[in-house]
Amino acid sequence: MRNQYSSAPVMRRALLAVVALLAASAAPAQASSADSTPTADAPRVAASAWYLLGEDGAVLAQSNARRERAIASITKLMTAVVVLEQARLSDVVRVSPLAAGVGESTVYLRAGEELTAGALLRAMLVRSANDAAEALALHVGRGSTERFVALMNAKARELGLVDTHFANPHGLDASGHVSSARDTTALIRYALGVPFIRDALSRSTVSLPGGRVFPTTDDLLVSWPALVAGKTGHTQGAGWSEAAAAKAGGITVYGSVLGSDTRSTRNDALQQLLTFGLAQYRRTTAIDASRVYAEAETDYGRPMVKLVAPRTLVRVVRVGTQLVERIIAPSSVTLPVRKGQRLGRVDVYAGKRIVASSNLVAAAPVSEPGLVGKAKWYATQTVENLWEVIT
Repeated sequence: MRNQYSSAPVMRRALLAVVALLAASAAPAQASSADSTPTADAPRVAASAWYLLGEDGAVLAQSNARRERAIASITKLMTAVVVLEQARLSDVVRVSPLAAGVGESTVYLRAGEELTAGALLRAMLVRSANDAAEALALHVGRGSTERFVALMNAKARELGLVDTHFANPHGLDASGHVSSARDTTALIRYALGVPFIRDALSRSTVSLPGGRVFPTTDDLLVSWPALVAGKTGHTQGAGWSEAAAAKAGGITVYGSVLGSDTRSTRNDALQQLLTFGLAQYRRTTAIDASRVYAEAETDYGRPMVKLVAPRTLVRVVRVGTQLVERIIAPSSVTLPVRKGQRLGRVDVYAGKRIVASSNLVAAAPVSEPGLVGKAKWYATQTVENLWEVIT
């Protein structure tokens, strides 16, 4: 940039915009456009359908991702979302005979007993309790499961889950009760943004009054540290399924596997899929506080002003993504300059998306000379200019 500076006293600030390639890495796997075909280089997992989403919204792998199918207890994610929107955790729920009579996965609720909505939500999410889901639905639906299910379907439409239709609050096989791997992945991503749901699904056990303690149905939660949380599901129609998130090194990915043949196969498939997803991202220094991004000339032969970022910014980016930085900085500045004075800006792009931005500030102060210093500079300049004319 020095060849764009003038040796004359600075009369104005000229802004320079510099665009440069910041970083690149190995080419990424490309997302498949065919719904039934897995992403190139992605693992072929043992499930009927799967979907893998990066935290930036990129589709990393998919197979039969839009195919409607039963999702079993993954349904309870939506049940929890609706209950938390419509009721208070402190609400006291009286268990009806209808709720107590729901079978399969339960926490053995008794007709007439009373528990808080918060306790029932944890039982439903951690232990996948069908009786707890039914009790909550009847409470929020004012005695009507159908009224509650209508709220579930309305919320599905609001979230853009176009492949999803609910017929009950627990996920037991029923006609018209369907979703897809894409929708369940979107649902787990949304649900884990709700603090209560995220907390509940990260627990390995749930306790209910009377000394009742139940373990989680999520095997990976206790065996694989990268798992943030997930919701399992299993029925004859759905097979073994789960929607979950995994995190490592500050990187989070979301995925679903639907319709595996066995519990262990489901666990292996989900871990394999999410591990692949984590490997598709890297943490990189987008803005470096130790780097001089530009230098600006000053008046009267004073030192150049170095422009730096106040702090380092690290971002998660897709492997193979080229980061391009755009630097806007003055070629010259007027004196005096204070340390930390804002003089420019740097923006870092991944494609058209800005991933990091920062002001550029003066790394050190530069004072303005007094009258004697200015006079000496002008005298020196005059001598140099005369010498150039003579020679």
